[in-house]
Amino acid sequence: MAERAEGSRRIRVTAQLRELRFDAGSLSLNLIATVGRRPSMPVERMGDIERLRTWCERVGLDVHPGEDMMGLLDALHELRACAYDITTGYLHRHAPREASVHLLNRLARPGPPAPQFEVGADGLPAAAGAPGLSTPALLSLVARDMITLVSDPTRRQKLRECDSSICRMIYLDAAQGRPRKWCSMQRCGNSTKAAKHRRHREENVGPPVT
Repeated sequence: MAERAEGSRRIRVTAQLRELRFDAGSLSLNLIATVGRRPSMPVERMGDIERLRTWCERVGLDVHPGEDMMGLLDALHELRACAYDITTGYLHRHAPREASVHLLNRLARPGPPAPQFEVGADGLPAAAGAPGLSTPALLSLVARDMITLVSDPTRRQKLRECDSSICRMIYLDAAQGRPRKWCSMQRCGNSTKAAKHRRHREENVGPPVT
């Protein structure tokens, strides 16, 4: 378990904090969530090829076996920074960097891989398959997801930033009633309420009786 300093405090970087998240609500938001505790103390959750393979598998992206995985990892990190800039720009009402807009549009240009028609041993049509994704095709899928999300007024208005000051994960709020304050009630909601309760109790405890 690692520790980092943030001001005068020591922050514990737990195994849970390093876990990959797949509950942000879209492919591109799940990519952004591969960094935790933005912007105060970023924690890398997808820093090596093993984590990259796990992330691709969990989000349903089948990578071509011959791909340069380290090159793909670097490219996804670049796209991740671009997507974060664009979503926080919307959330905080400021324009994204021009470089982020250009990169997103450039990565979205390649078309998705064409499905492959297959015939089974009995000569009948088998399930349609598709070859593993090349790096440009995979990046295009993520970039197109981000463009579709932020270009749709209805979905864009459901973008939220976790209310926890040590999380700030960006997610798509699927709630039908009151907007969600936290990315997860179990992870951030309960811990935030518990911390608030402790502070309230400490503030209302009188001086010791002598």
